[in-house]
Amino acid sequence: MSTPLVPPFTHDIAIAKVRMAEDAWNSRDPDRVALAYTEDSHWRNRAEIFQGREAIRAFLRRKWDRELDYRLVKELWAFGENRIAVRFQYEWHDDAGQWYRAYGNENWEFAENGLMRRREASINDRPIAAEDRRFFWDASGPRPQDHPGLMNSPE
Repeated sequence: MSTPLVPPFTHDIAIAKVRMAEDAWNSRDPDRVALAYTEDSHWRNRAEIFQGREAIRAFLRRKWDRELDYRLVKELWAFGENRIAVRFQYEWHDDAGQWYRAYGNENWEFAENGLMRRREASINDRPIAAEDRRFFWDASGPRPQDHPGLMNSPE
């Protein structure tokens, strides 16, 4: 995309920001993901509230040590001048082999340079059987462009 991914957002820029975030999170690389946030970014993730890139890195390391074979799909829900709302689902299993699907919504606020300065996430997990999984792409990379999103998801 030739247009900088900074506010004020257009529909196309908002969609690109969401896909870039999804791709970064699917890398499961805390250092890569943390670079999308301001140094003093504020986070609320479920019941955890924290601030700053180092806290983000530590949180993501803990998350992906526990949430194995993580695969995420994010979709744009709404956007404004410097804000984006997304809905998402991701699947993962624990070290005992129990699979889960997480459902959630995130509200994002961006600084003028395009880095996220606030992330608020509400997430619920539901145990699922392995045969009920929907996300099967190679866990070492991003969701393929032709993989369905969430709009036609039954849940």
